[in-house]
Amino acid sequence: MTFHSHATRRQGLKAFSALAVAALGSLALPAMAQNWPEKPVRLVVNFAPGGAADVLARAILPQLSKTLGQPVIIENKPGAGGNIGIAETVRSAKDGYTLLLSSGGAITINPMIYEKLAFDPARDLTPVAAVARVHVYLETHPDVPAKNVAEFIQYLKANPGKVSYGSPGQGSSPHLAGEMFKRMAKVDAVHAPYRGAAPALNDVISGQLQYWFDPGPGLKHVDAGKLRLLAVGSPQRSPQYPNVPTLAESGLPGFDADTLFGIYAPTGVPDVVVNKVRDGVAKAMEQKNVRDIVAGLGATPAVMTRKQFIDHHAVEAERFGELVKSIGLKAD
Repeated sequence: MTFHSHATRRQGLKAFSALAVAALGSLALPAMAQNWPEKPVRLVVNFAPGGAADVLARAILPQLSKTLGQPVIIENKPGAGGNIGIAETVRSAKDGYTLLLSSGGAITINPMIYEKLAFDPARDLTPVAAVARVHVYLETHPDVPAKNVAEFIQYLKANPGKVSYGSPGQGSSPHLAGEMFKRMAKVDAVHAPYRGAAPALNDVISGQLQYWFDPGPGLKHVDAGKLRLLAVGSPQRSPQYPNVPTLAESGLPGFDADTLFGIYAPTGVPDVVVNKVRDGVAKAMEQKNVRDIVAGLGATPAVMTRKQFIDHHAVEAERFGELVKSIGLKAD
């Protein structure tokens, strides 16, 4: 499913609408599903250890395991902007023993930029439960001579094509935030995609990259003085950093690069499985220690119904689709 035009983008939105109908419809419930799970459950995380998806997965893991009555085992399957982990999930048995924790961006945006996918997320995945709304934070290496967004834009305009920024991968929300920033600020910078947030973060801290849009793991390094936080790429200021302005407040009105992270299952997994997993996630998000971990990422818990989670995919496709099309973003 590739979005080459407004027409094809509308087809993509229709696909996500069809996903909503299919995902919320009645599924055949094998008798064995009523006793699910009877063995450990695998939770695929389609980004590298240390990134936002991995941190969120490990935060909900204890309570999810407790609710299900079986161990939940995390397997990191990074690469190709999250596609490797998605493919691993899609081709697994539809019995609930393989689940996926992913950013919504990998689900909605990847079909727009990868021309050859062996799967269609709108057809092959069922959204189960939203976990957290992950924000992105504009951070620079301390050596960058800019103390605010206006100064940083001036610095980029004075050094066109000479400044590099990192991201967890092509089409990730931090990458799209970077492209949105370049477009709205009318600046030029070089994108360096990585296989996850952690390696990108390391190179920003070391000074090999000058800046990035942090999905959360770098905030502890802001507090330690290893990174400089200039702005948040959300419609509202972060509760954790109330004195840090949004990019919209800093001269880029309408800037919004938030994305929703959640749990998915292969399409065809019985409703009883979906409901048990969603219940486990809901109970996990009620735990103070889990909410503290989410806050530590600079994120906010996603409080929404399953239908709202499903419908949000069309919202993300609409919000980022025009940007992807306008910059001609494609990946192999």
